[in-house]
Amino acid sequence: MKTFKIIIYTILTSVIVGCSTSKKTQIADKRDYNKYIQNIETASTSLAHTELNFWQEKLKDQPTQYPYLSKLAKANTLLFSEKGDISYLIEAEQKLLEINQKTNYNKASHIRSLARNYISQHRFKESLELLKKAEINGENLNATQKMLFDVYLELGDIQNASEYLAKIEDYSDFDYLIRVSKWYDHKGYLSSAIRFMEKAMKKAEEANDKDLKVWSYTNLADFYGHNGQIQDSYNLYLKALELDNSNAYAKKGIAWIAYSHDRNADEALRILKAITKEHSAPDYYLLKAEIEEFKNNLTKRDSYLEVYLASVKNSLYGVMYHQHLAKLYLEEYNDTTNALSYIEKEIDSRPTPQSYDLLAWYYYKNREYEKALDVVNTYVVDKSFEPEIQYHIAEIYKANGIYDKAITLKNELLESSFELGPLMTEKILNI
Repeated sequence: MKTFKIIIYTILTSVIVGCSTSKKTQIADKRDYNKYIQNIETASTSLAHTELNFWQEKLKDQPTQYPYLSKLAKANTLLFSEKGDISYLIEAEQKLLEINQKTNYNKASHIRSLARNYISQHRFKESLELLKKAEINGENLNATQKMLFDVYLELGDIQNASEYLAKIEDYSDFDYLIRVSKWYDHKGYLSSAIRFMEKAMKKAEEANDKDLKVWSYTNLADFYGHNGQIQDSYNLYLKALELDNSNAYAKKGIAWIAYSHDRNADEALRILKAITKEHSAPDYYLLKAEIEEFKNNLTKRDSYLEVYLASVKNSLYGVMYHQHLAKLYLEEYNDTTNALSYIEKEIDSRPTPQSYDLLAWYYYKNREYEKALDVVNTYVVDKSFEPEIQYHIAEIYKANGIYDKAITLKNELLESSFELGPLMTEKILNI
């Protein structure tokens, strides 16, 4: 959670972002997207509900027809994607567990579906175990290998991720191109990540596949934003919404542009309010809290943080928000004891540079600067290039008197001010 003290907006905008708060330089124009943030029932959501009801009745009439379970899982998964309600994802898991038990885990497609569900729940080690079974099974091995790359990368196992990326190499394949893009992004080569995502987008357009086009537009929009191509990012979010007017991810992307680039906090909050009428996820409360702090409405900020904290403690979320909870306790509540319990769980389940960065930040917050430095040097430096992690490293360098490296990172981070947001940017200025 990047929430820090309010700053003088005009200074940040003109010096760091390179634009002013005047209407001439604003990118997000409500005339472009107002029609997409109305409270409407989309065709895909309606279809998912229809499918769910249909297969529920079919299974009720013919309880021995276990293939119906797969249909129910698919409908619940789509509803989770459309509505953000975690109960749909858990219901999908139950149906997938049941069908795998009935088939004795002998059908790789069912195994992959359950593994994919676990990925959505951030249960990566369990997903890996399932995918190893699917790999031994051998059915549609290429599909299994693609998912193994995904999981190994999520677990921070770069060696295995690299090996599986090589196994699925096919530059004519959309699935391969998006994974190469993800790989380069992970390695810190944003221009290469963009190049391959652009290739993937063209593949989706050539196939005229609506879902793949929406996916590639929103992911490429993210990359463009990271690269300072804000107008291009905005245009792609709009293209995604033209195809799927319920896409909450694209709407959230536009809200971020309104907030971080345009400094139009009220418009960003208006968009978020519209999103949360149709899509429920705790993350929105976190973003609302940040924007309220930007507006210096600290009472509202605290209220949103409390709602967020209550939301993510819902047992259905399992481990999905452990990393976010650790950050929240460290940044907002200065509660290092509670934070450490979540950090240790994250490292145990997902020993990535991101998890170790949290441990280093815990030591930093405890003023154990040498321990923090040891952790980042061992597990984080040159292993992750996410701006927030780079900020932590810079602060740890500064605390240990390594000023030259801290200043180098500071200058690099200022180029990522849009991605980080105005509150984090002020913190960077103080390095």
